[in-house]
Amino acid sequence: MVILVLNCGSSSIKYKVFDVSNGADVIAKGLVERIGISDSILTHKPAGKENFKTVTDIPDHTIGINLVIEALTHKEHGVIADVQDIYAVGHRVAHGGENFTRSVLIDSNVKKDIEECCELAPLHNPANLKGILSVEKLVPGVPQVAVFDTSFHQTMPDYAYMYAIPYEYYDRYRIRKYGFHGTSHKFVAQKAARLIDRDYKDLRIVTCHLGNGASVAAINNGESVDTSMGFTPVDGLIMGTRTGEIDPGVLIYIADKEHLNVQGVSNMINKKSGVMGVSNISSDMRDLEIAANKGNDKAILALKMYSYKVKKFIGAYAAALNGIDLLVFTGGVGENDFNVRKMICSDLEFLGLEFDAGKNDKVKGKDLIISRESSKVTVMTVTTDEELVIATDTKNIVSKKS
Repeated sequence: MVILVLNCGSSSIKYKVFDVSNGADVIAKGLVERIGISDSILTHKPAGKENFKTVTDIPDHTIGINLVIEALTHKEHGVIADVQDIYAVGHRVAHGGENFTRSVLIDSNVKKDIEECCELAPLHNPANLKGILSVEKLVPGVPQVAVFDTSFHQTMPDYAYMYAIPYEYYDRYRIRKYGFHGTSHKFVAQKAARLIDRDYKDLRIVTCHLGNGASVAAINNGESVDTSMGFTPVDGLIMGTRTGEIDPGVLIYIADKEHLNVQGVSNMINKKSGVMGVSNISSDMRDLEIAANKGNDKAILALKMYSYKVKKFIGAYAAALNGIDLLVFTGGVGENDFNVRKMICSDLEFLGLEFDAGKNDKVKGKDLIISRESSKVTVMTVTTDEELVIATDTKNIVSKKS
C-alpha cells in the first residue's frame, strides 16, 4: 500500500513516498525546485537505488508532479510499477481556518474551503491547492487527504485565541490566533510521551519547534491550549527573517518614517527581520554560532534574543498549564543546536527543571533526554516527521472510507 505525501510551495514540491503495508517505510523522497523559473530541478532519492537529478523547464505544479510520477515509475530509479499503485495522496495544507479540526478526505467542499483560506495564507494555500488539482488531473480517482497545520490548535479556548480588537473584525474577517506547525507539535508530543512510557493525555507538555520558522505550543492532556504563532506565522518567537511579536506601534512609526506601504511593511517583518535583521549576517543559526564564537557582537545579541524569547514563552506556558511535565525541542535548531538549548534551559530551576549540560552537548538529531534524573521536568530532543503524520492520517482516513 503506497502513499504519496506532497508539500507544495509557491515554487517547489517536496515529496515522500511511504509503503504502509506493514509499518511506514520510506521508499522514495525528493524535491522539485524553481517551478516557473528557468533551470528547474528535480532531485529524486529512491531507497536502495542511485539518486536521480534532472534540470529542465517546469512551468507549473502539474508538470512538476508529473515529473515526480515519472520518476516514481521509471524502470531504473522508480519504486512502483505503475501510477495505479498509489493508494492515496496526502497533502500538507497550511491553513484550514476554523473549518477543520482534523485531517479530512478531499472533496469539492473541502477544496472550496481551502480556497477561501487563501487570503489567510496567501503564500501557502494557493500552492497547496495547485498540488491537489494537479493530482486530480494526473491521477484521476485517487483519494486525496488534506492535513492542516492549523487543525491541532483548534482546541485553544477563545480567551487564548481572540485578539483585543473590535469584535466585529472577528465576526467579519475571522481575525484570531490560529497557530501553525500543528502537525509537528502533535507528533513530537506524542512521540516524547511514548519514549518515557507516559500517557500523552496525562501530561502537561511544552513543545518548541525551532527552525527558520519557529513556534512554541502548550499542550494539556493531549490538546493544544495555546501557541506562539498567531493570525499569521509572523507572530511569537524571533525567527530566521521574521520579527516575532512586536509592538504594533513600532510598525506604524517605521512606516511613517521610511514611507513604507503595506507591502513594504510586510516585506520588512517577514523577510528582513529576525536574527538576520539583528545580526546582518545570516538567517542560519549555524552561521551565527560561528560569528559569535569569533566575537561578533551582533551575532551574540541575535542568539541571546532568540533564546530569551523562547525561554519567556516556556515560562508563560508553565503558568498557563500550571506547571510542566515535559519540555520538548524539535526542528532544525531544536534538534541540533546544543548551545541554543543550553541558553534556553539555563535558570529555569524554579520550574523544577534540572538541565544536564553534559548530555545536551552530545545531542544532534537524536531522541534523547537532556535533563537529570532528579529533574521534575523531563527535557528532551525529539526528531520530528511531519510527512509520517500525513501518511498515517491519509491511510487511516482512506481505509475508513473504503
